[in-house]
Amino acid sequence: MLDALTVTVSVAALALAAWCGFAALRDQPTKDWHFIGMAVVTLLALAQLVVGIVKIAGGAHPHDGTTTFVVYLIGAFLSIPAAAFLSLVERSRWGSATVAAGAVVVAVLEVRLYDIWGG
Repeated sequence: MLDALTVTVSVAALALAAWCGFAALRDQPTKDWHFIGMAVVTLLALAQLVVGIVKIAGGAHPHDGTTTFVVYLIGAFLSIPAAAFLSLVERSRWGSATVAAGAVVVAVLEVRLYDIWGG
């Protein structure tokens, strides 16, 4: 796995969590700029998903199991789109809070991916 990509996804997710958490504290729903941030984090998670699958297809294997690793990769990729959908349904401060929570989940999954790979 690429450590730099894992750190980048984690930092971007935590920045999104702070940004949307601040919006929730100010009693604001998610706005267009938040969705651009969500798209950036999602694209980074997609890049990590592709890199992880390519590494596995190339013969590298995670330390703690391939199935677990792939499921965590998919979960990290789908967390932000799911939170984005829920924030569209809930157009209040709770939509922003949901995105903030989803972004924290992505950061935690990144740490776990690093552990599973053998870091």
